[in-house]
Order: sequence, then C-alpha cells, then structure tokens
Amino acid sequence: MSEQQNKSSNADKNEKAHIKELFKKYKETKNKSIRDELINKHLYIAEILAKKYANRGMEFDDIFQVASLGLIYAVDRFDVEKGYEFSSFATPTIIGEIKKFFRDKGWSIRVPRRIQELSKKINNSKLVLSQRLQRTPTIKDISEYLNCTEEDVLEAMEASQVYTPHSLDASYDSESEDKELNLAALIGDDDEYFDKIENRDYLLKTIEKLEENERKIIKDRYIKGKTQVQIAEELGVSQMTISRLEKKIIEKFRKQLKKMYD
Repeated sequence: MSEQQNKSSNADKNEKAHIKELFKKYKETKNKSIRDELINKHLYIAEILAKKYANRGMEFDDIFQVASLGLIYAVDRFDVEKGYEFSSFATPTIIGEIKKFFRDKGWSIRVPRRIQELSKKINNSKLVLSQRLQRTPTIKDISEYLNCTEEDVLEAMEASQVYTPHSLDASYDSESEDKELNLAALIGDDDEYFDKIENRDYLLKTIEKLEENERKIIKDRYIKGKTQVQIAEELGVSQMTISRLEKKIIEKFRKQLKKMYD
C-alpha cells in the first residue's frame, strides 16, 4: 500500500472515530451544536437517496428536504452503542420519509393557491423548527415562525390531508435503462439499496471477529469456490477439521445476525 493510500486510510479511521465520539456525546448531552454537526456530516446520505427518486414527477429540492428530515430523525434515534454503521440505520428512515412523501403528494380537489403555498411553507417550517427546537413543533410554533394565525395553519394542514389519487400504472421518467418507472415501484417494496448496505455492514463486522484461518476458509469456500478437501490440503489438516470449522463460522454469523435484530 502506498503512502498516499495509508494516509487516506488513517484519515478515514480518524473520521469514523470522531463521528462515533460525537454520537456518544450527543446521546449524553443532547447538545444542539453536536446535533447540527452530525447532520451536516451526513447530509450526503440524504442527497444520494434523494437523487434516486428524482425525475419521478416531483422537484428534487422537495425530495431532498424530505430526505433531510428523515436524516434528522435518524440522528436523534441512533444508538452508537449497538455497534452498527450510521448509514445502515439512517437509510431506511430516510427512504421511508421519501416514499411517504410520494404517497401523500398532490391535491385531489382544487384549493386556493394561498392554501397550497401555505401548506408547502408549513412542511418546510416543520423541518427547520424540528432541528431548531429539537422536538416536534406545535401549531403555535409554526404560526409564529410563518407570521400567520393558528387558524390559517390548521386550515392548510386540514386541506393537505386530501390527496390526488394516482394510477399505479402511471409512469415517470427514470435515469435507469428502462427510462420509465411505474408508481407501483415506489410503494410497498423492500429497498434493494438498503439491503446491500445492511448486509455489507453485517458481513464486515462478523468477518472482523474471525481468526485468520477462519477468514481464509470463508474466502476460499464462498468466494473462490474451493472444496473442503482442497482447503484441508492447503492447511495441512483433515477434511473433517475444515467441516467442523465451517460449521463453527456459520454459527458465528448466526449469532451476529440474531444480535443485530434483537
């Protein structure tokens, strides 16, 4: 490994350690400055996920704001002591907020533009006030922030409960090879991107706890496709020994998986 790569690797490790320490301090103190720093450091996650849902009939800025709100929820709920990467925890929360936004978008009846614009301002103010107040804003908080009456806020919020029904066969432009995506694809499915992040995090953490020979067995068996006999010959042991070790490794993976969902 080159000196440049070593420096980059050390910088990544130091940054991860710093973020972990920030989460510990925030859990203990609920300090707003620490919270803001954690949000800013992870805004890239909200941006990446928001871009995945762009060009589907909604403005990117609106999607990004919703994704940012999901990020804030994730920062507030994350428990660093559980030992998992924040990205694995934040991704499903953010995607859930984005999907809810798509599901709830639109107006089913014609309402005054004033109400529509106020409704959008209310949604934006919830994001700002949640971060500023570190709690869910009240009707009074929102009305004071927007300099309008509480009755206006309630009227807009009530009107926003009426949405436009969309056909699940409706298509939106997409950057994928298919170019178009049905609305049904946005609703009710498990997100493949999150699964990949979660599985990768789970595998890496379990592999780190394995001994050197155990890591070799896993790599040879499930990546290189070698037989137990071939591995046994390389290590100078019996095939039965490799079989026992493989069962032991699989059991470690099971325990780690169980621990992750407890």
